[in-house]
Amino acid sequence: MERIEKSADVNAPLRAVYDQWTQFEEFPRFMEGIEEVRQLDDKRLFWRAKIWGQSAEWEAEIIEQVSDQRIAWRSLSGHPNAGAVSFAPAGDGRTRVTLAIEYEPLGLAEKIGDALGLVTARVEGDLERFCEFIEAKQTPTGAWRGEIREGA
Repeated sequence: MERIEKSADVNAPLRAVYDQWTQFEEFPRFMEGIEEVRQLDDKRLFWRAKIWGQSAEWEAEIIEQVSDQRIAWRSLSGHPNAGAVSFAPAGDGRTRVTLAIEYEPLGLAEKIGDALGLVTARVEGDLERFCEFIEAKQTPTGAWRGEIREGA
């Protein structure tokens, strides 16, 4: 599996940033290639995306969610991936968002894109667009304040 970790500082309070990230169905508004995210229940998400011109669908499970701190997931089917996003105060009402993703490039196009650094650029772009999205709103489109622990 390949791994990417990127951070960005958001000019918005931690609670608003975390709350917005919990609105998974909004991800297509700022994540390149993501066509749909549907929350199936508190722990499971359905994803549909175009990855290097190819359609991909998968189901993911949230394995850990701690309000204002961290959300971790892994795929259950389809495109192999896992990761975590963490949130921390960055001073002056700002929030540091750190996104770590592990994924398995599938097929020739994905392997070439990965070798050229295109996946890293996409993750950086998604984080930048997320920052712009919440900074422009300052108020999240919703929130989920529940907690999930692996195995619970």
